Amino acid sequence: MTEVIDRFRPGLYRFAPALLILAFQLLVFPMPGGVFVRGLTVGLLGALVAVGMALIYRANAIINFAQADLGSVPVVLVVNLIVFSGMSYWLAFPVGLVAAALVGALVELAVIRRFFDASRLILTVATIGVATLLGASGLLLPRLWGERPQSLPLDIPWDVHLTIDPIVLNGDDLIALLVAPLAMVLLALFLRRTDIGIAVRAAAERADRASLLGVPVHRLETVVWVVAAVLAFVGAYLRAGVVGLPIGGSIATFGFLLRTLAALVLGRMTDLPAVAAAAVAIGLLDQGIGWNASSPLLADPIIGAVVIVALLVRGRDPTRSYGVETSTWQAVEEVRPIPPELRRLPEIRIVTLVAVAAAVVAAVVLPLMLDPAQSLLASATLLFAMVGLSLFVLTGWAGQVSLGQMGFVALGAAIGAVATSEWGLDLSLALVISGLAGAATAVLVGLPALRLRGLLLAVTTLAFSLSMSSYFLNRRFFGWIPTGRIERPPLFGRIDYDSPTGVYYLVLACLAIVVVALQGIRRSRAGRVMIAVRENESAARSFSVNVTRVKLMAFALSGFIAAVAGCLFAHHQQAFAIETYNPFASFQVFIMVVIGGLGSMVGVLLGALYLNAANWFLPSAWRFFASSLGVLIVLMILPSGLAGGLVRLRDLLLRTVARRRQIVVPSLLADRGAPAFGATDPDPDPEPSAEPEVEADAEPVAPGAEGPST
Repeated sequence: MTEVIDRFRPGLYRFAPALLILAFQLLVFPMPGGVFVRGLTVGLLGALVAVGMALIYRANAIINFAQADLGSVPVVLVVNLIVFSGMSYWLAFPVGLVAAALVGALVELAVIRRFFDASRLILTVATIGVATLLGASGLLLPRLWGERPQSLPLDIPWDVHLTIDPIVLNGDDLIALLVAPLAMVLLALFLRRTDIGIAVRAAAERADRASLLGVPVHRLETVVWVVAAVLAFVGAYLRAGVVGLPIGGSIATFGFLLRTLAALVLGRMTDLPAVAAAAVAIGLLDQGIGWNASSPLLADPIIGAVVIVALLVRGRDPTRSYGVETSTWQAVEEVRPIPPELRRLPEIRIVTLVAVAAAVVAAVVLPLMLDPAQSLLASATLLFAMVGLSLFVLTGWAGQVSLGQMGFVALGAAIGAVATSEWGLDLSLALVISGLAGAATAVLVGLPALRLRGLLLAVTTLAFSLSMSSYFLNRRFFGWIPTGRIERPPLFGRIDYDSPTGVYYLVLACLAIVVVALQGIRRSRAGRVMIAVRENESAARSFSVNVTRVKLMAFALSGFIAAVAGCLFAHHQQAFAIETYNPFASFQVFIMVVIGGLGSMVGVLLGALYLNAANWFLPSAWRFFASSLGVLIVLMILPSGLAGGLVRLRDLLLRTVARRRQIVVPSLLADRGAPAFGATDPDPDPEPSAEPEVEADAEPVAPGAEGPST
């Protein structure tokens, strides 16, 4: 008996999350045979998308948020060919396969390959931009036939029916039950039996070693993206016949994204059979909840809770992939300060003071130059900057990834609205109460961070955001959620801010307080410890750092700031609408922080100014380019974000000052090479210098500093 258990133990550990979810579904949410088969079908189709995402993770070590859209765009093309051009269903399928392969190759060659040496976090955000572009393409494709985007039926021309009480399965269900497993079997044979497939697996394990052995890594990555796009197309094509094709063709709703990400992490990111099994189990659980629950809105919180429990039961994976995953998501390039050799120079001090003064004056004078509507939009931009700072603390300092930051904002908005409207409290007290509630909730959400890292925690926060928007802050389930108009009582009983200009100055003051407080925390021991834990958790623990306390402290601080911003936003809008805090807004905040630059608070402010101001102030025809194509262009030009570009410009000016003053600054030459200092001087002094020469092997020092003997 022991030998039998030992033989099957690796398989049980491998598929334990899927088995646990299946057991939970059978015990708590039982369903008839027909519903079970429909859930099996939906789970298999979701498995195709999840397996494609796992393939790309193996090749590029990223989460491809555009995975579903890789297949949905060719499906929209095929459906329009069938409906509007009269093409045969069976002929349109190979056309869609070719289109999917072309889309996958184009995305890899035009976007992914350009980020080959960039941070994996940057590349992941780039896939969000790709998803937006592909989604827009799906909406524009019907215009080729002079039609508007609409949900079109796609039924297989196979008149067959099979009744399994209480569901009547048609040809679409049966073909999906046959083709989805066949596609995964063919993928397994491709990876194990063909030379290209074996090379793909080798390159995924060690791309650097494979490249040294002459393996064409870049070509193989193109093959991986083509295969992933074909899998996504097959899944979306079959799904269109089973559950329908949404408007625009994208199946990448956030509920679907949660289920796909959950299957990915339950399958340990790279174990394709385990990923497929987890996706099927989640699909069955989803159907079981829909059959038994009183409302389909309960599915997201239940699935999120079950997945988190399964992750915690399974614990950390000891394989190498998780170490890579963690390091790639925690890589943050902090902005270096002005070198001490130049900091006290008069021109540097004057320029710094002028820049700060100009920024302060611009922020103070701005509402006086705008109409009331634009002033409200400007204050909303500052509020999103505050939310970005909360994510900056969590991701930039503590290295924890959050895809659900707007969930904390929504909680703070609801509590703050109730505190002033129903409890009659002053806004100052409402801000504190909202912040404390957000901090406590963030600590609860962050508890899985004690055992889960990086992308695993991202699934937890995404589930939290979906649960807040669909259930916990839904008026259908809880009566305390505010419904009426939220008044703006005077602050401290004296300061009136019931005007767009007053709201702007209130938000500006709160943002300034947050910035000053975070600067103080960063210089303190608490801030240094957060950075140490982010960089090397094991080393920090060896110096008696309580890693658990540090992580939870980061969550509490992040949740506090986000909830305070939510309280202000509720009074800014004078209403609480849960639709404002949907998961898409969380992704916008995530993009905003990364595109601005996780290395500094200035970068977060720049990201908020770029993304929100572009969306709100530009004409509607230009907003799409700012939030999708514009994001890709900015990241291609400035991989370290807008703050990185600003720092490059600053360092260029500092090098000019150092060269003019003949001051050698090692920190400014580290990325250029010390010999380049003298070689690139455009105007060398022809006269002999009065300064003593320094030997070639001596350390360069600033004038006046005590250096090595010459």
